[in-house]
Amino acid sequence: MTTSTTTKSPRSAGRAAASADVAVSYEAALEELEQLVSQLDAGQLPLDQLLTRYQRGAELLAYCRSRLEAVENQIQLLEGGELKSWSAT
Repeated sequence: MTTSTTTKSPRSAGRAAASADVAVSYEAALEELEQLVSQLDAGQLPLDQLLTRYQRGAELLAYCRSRLEAVENQIQLLEGGELKSWSAT
């Protein structure tokens, strides 16, 4: 019996997992983004980890922006094509 295993470098495996995890939810993406920003602001990470976390943050930011835009478009449809301001009463 022969088994075949495919090995990926840790970096490419991490990127694949990161891309797959982006679409969990807006709230989860925003929470992870906030954690990444805190880590980057602390300035305690090695250069390779800084780059990896920066790239992940860029993916999360793009995801959050796209979700917000989609919701805004849905609201415009519901409001008859005109975006109205929301007042909390």
